[in-house]
Amino acid sequence: MAAVVPGRMSADIEGDFVVFLIGMRFNKFWKIHKWWGAFTAMPRMLKVLAERPELGLLAVEYAITPRGPLTVQYWRSVEQLEAFARDAALPHHPAWRAFNKLVGGSGDVGIWHETYLVGAGRYEVLYGNMPRFGLARAGEHVPVARKGETAAARRGASPT
Repeated sequence: MAAVVPGRMSADIEGDFVVFLIGMRFNKFWKIHKWWGAFTAMPRMLKVLAERPELGLLAVEYAITPRGPLTVQYWRSVEQLEAFARDAALPHHPAWRAFNKLVGGSGDVGIWHETYLVGAGRYEVLYGNMPRFGLARAGEHVPVARKGETAAARRGASPT
């Protein structure tokens, strides 16, 4: 388990980056044969991405919601994210095809994603008494004073 860093910390990352949220929803829990493939595909994809940093994944966080899993992913660029999704030699493409064949529009399993392109310096981060987490895992974990004592200062807003 990661060590807790006492006090207030922030994150710093050079350049633009992408925050990609992706998850699935168990619409019909009892249809395990429908959702199991999608449920087990994500860990396989993330394993490949961890082994191949040149593909662009910087860091990932995992969560289980009451209706299904979700990951928060940090990518270097939207081009790398989309290239990973389209490349038939990488695990997303066959998993997507299998999902569409098995589940399609049945409504048994929901899948979703949201993609946010973040401009250099156009973010704000605060961690209090947390291990290195989220954007700090994708970039650098820094004392809050380095970024600014207020949320506005950390996101580079001019004081009002």
